[in-house]
Amino acid sequence: MPEEKYMRRALELATEAGEAGEAPVGCVIVKDGKIVAEGENRRERDGNALGHAELIAIDAACRVLGSWRLSGCEMYVTLEPCPMCAGAIINARIDTLVFGARDGKGGAAGGVIDLFYERFNHRPKVYPGLLEGECAALLRDFFRGLRGE
Repeated sequence: MPEEKYMRRALELATEAGEAGEAPVGCVIVKDGKIVAEGENRRERDGNALGHAELIAIDAACRVLGSWRLSGCEMYVTLEPCPMCAGAIINARIDTLVFGARDGKGGAAGGVIDLFYERFNHRPKVYPGLLEGECAALLRDFFRGLRGE
């Protein structure tokens, strides 16, 4: 079952990303009850479209665990993954995805499309909505600030 403490760490990373001018999304990957990798959005800082929190965390987890197969791992991310990140989750064989806020404009776990229920060779267990209010508020406040509201 999902554990709130890991989403709280993802929220800390998301806050750090927001303070750096990034969309505030944070991600942790857990294996055997321990965080093995972390990521936060870095698209603006790195000038790279691949700078999503999930991809950064997956890359780090692969290096730490010495394999592209992340079987036995759980991912906690503050925002519903986009199609690119959903594809990476599937290809990395992550067992469990836990996310906070839904993304009605770009989410690929039910927000716009649900790639995890298509006929791919791997389907993680998906748990939406953990600390959803806090995750959504962080994003909402960040984008309101950008618009000067």
